[in-house]
Amino acid sequence: MPTLNIKTNAAIDESARTELLRTASRTVAWMLGKPEGYVMVILEQVPDMLFGGNPAPLAYLELKSLGLPEERCAEYSATLCGLVDTQLGVPPDRVYIEFTAPPRNMFGFDGGTF
Repeated sequence: MPTLNIKTNAAIDESARTELLRTASRTVAWMLGKPEGYVMVILEQVPDMLFGGNPAPLAYLELKSLGLPEERCAEYSATLCGLVDTQLGVPPDRVYIEFTAPPRNMFGFDGGTF
């Protein structure tokens, strides 16, 4: 159930969107050691965003996964910031990432919960 939500004000053309989604999906699966078949990636282009009072390209990411190990979040941050920098040209100092590990009973799938 790993889910990565990417919100950004960076310009993204249609072909780059597909490549970003595919690369992000593979990256999350590899990073967490989970099958890619369970990974969801959401990309939202939000033109009205500011970071530090500056509208330059930025990104806000949310990574949710059952059993997300807190001790590895700094490593995950480096990987995801690298992904956003490479794919969108958003430098790491313009990225915030929220990590969440919900309880299994609080995440639904296929008419039930995990």
